[in-house]
Amino acid sequence: MKFNQVVLCIAISTIFSGNVWSASPADVARLGQDLTAVGADPAANKDGTIPAFSGMDKPLPGWSFGKVREEYSKLKTEKPLFVIDASNVDKYADRLTPGQIQMLRQVKGYTMPVYETHRNCGVPDFVAKNTKAGALKSGIAKDGWSLESATLPGVPFPVPQSGIEVMWNWLARYQGVGVEYQDVYTDISPRAGSTSTLVTRLVIRSYFPWAQTGQHSPQDSQGLLSGFYYLYNEPAALAGQGTMQRYYFNRDSESWYYFTGQRRVRRLPLYAYDAPVIGNENQYPADTTYVFFGNPDRFDWKVVGKKEVYIPYNNFAIQNFSRKMEDAMGATSVASSVRRYELHRVWEIEGTVKAGMRHSAPKKTLYLDEDSWIVATGDDFDVQGKIWKAKENYITPEWDLGACFTSGSTYNDLTSGRYVLDNVVMGTGKDIKFYLPGTTDTKFKDSYYTGENLGAISDR
Repeated sequence: MKFNQVVLCIAISTIFSGNVWSASPADVARLGQDLTAVGADPAANKDGTIPAFSGMDKPLPGWSFGKVREEYSKLKTEKPLFVIDASNVDKYADRLTPGQIQMLRQVKGYTMPVYETHRNCGVPDFVAKNTKAGALKSGIAKDGWSLESATLPGVPFPVPQSGIEVMWNWLARYQGVGVEYQDVYTDISPRAGSTSTLVTRLVIRSYFPWAQTGQHSPQDSQGLLSGFYYLYNEPAALAGQGTMQRYYFNRDSESWYYFTGQRRVRRLPLYAYDAPVIGNENQYPADTTYVFFGNPDRFDWKVVGKKEVYIPYNNFAIQNFSRKMEDAMGATSVASSVRRYELHRVWEIEGTVKAGMRHSAPKKTLYLDEDSWIVATGDDFDVQGKIWKAKENYITPEWDLGACFTSGSTYNDLTSGRYVLDNVVMGTGKDIKFYLPGTTDTKFKDSYYTGENLGAISDR
């Protein structure tokens, strides 16, 4: 069945039943045949500008953890095929998102260097097997948003039939059991009239209990989707303070904050959705992290369609921890020298705030890479329906993980002219570290991600 026919069927089903329905056995039988193990089209596009799926990327000989990945990438000598800028944006507009088009037209000097496409984002074999084994068992709960059943680690809905199913493919994507940033930057460009970049430096740990060896359900570990720990080292005003968070498959998140002045942990009951991220001058809300993160329950999500878009891909430069952070911070945008774009097929998803709910960005559009289910780019719209923020994740193959990951993110505010470069290891001398299934490290246990433990490990 062609994609536009699938979308039509979804629309008709929604109109008459209002229900979310899952894929059929015939759909699932296509996995590993005329679909890849995670549901992507394995074939090249008609003009060959998107190649056939090639499997997970491999490094050049000699790489091991701690060595700069960019130096061992097979793509390190590639040059851009062409560069999109304000003078030729109309030529490429059919393969750009509205946010990208506005960035090119509005932001002085903004360009998008486009490289040869490589479809080199895969998953480990056990994730592929769980995806096929669980595809007919995955389901959305009666509340219309929470993930009630799935076989994890795996892609819950490799042949998605609704926008919320696509969202869970992103939110429950395989990232290993744990991810550790031993040192990481979030930089925010200067406000109008200033030349000072706001620099935040911290330690981040994230935990995914369902990614351990075997098959797991969203009901395991009391429904825990992920745990996050943030320890601030810079600026001085935040040094020693920390945040602990727990996100769930089926209920509200929990957050705690350690205040050094009080030497106490306090619960943060409203630290989610469009609540401003602490220490960042209200430049982005909690659910803007990684373009979109957190409970998807305030929005109605629909599949707009599938299309070809220039998206960030194979962004080894942004993960080069030996580069200086200053190399990436341009006057009006992230420097093009550390950005790389390729043409890929994406799922376009639109989220509209539900009746009776509120959000500072009542409409969101997300574009997910078909091979990795990573949100590559996204646009936030304000209450007037104008594009407010153009956002992107830098998709990078992580050889030790066996899958692709977001090696950094950018959130461009088209109203204020400021931008955020988030979760980047450039300038730290330390790479992102992945903890794989089977790890026994105590930093990646359920009990670590609690308010009680935040008090125990905070020492200022």
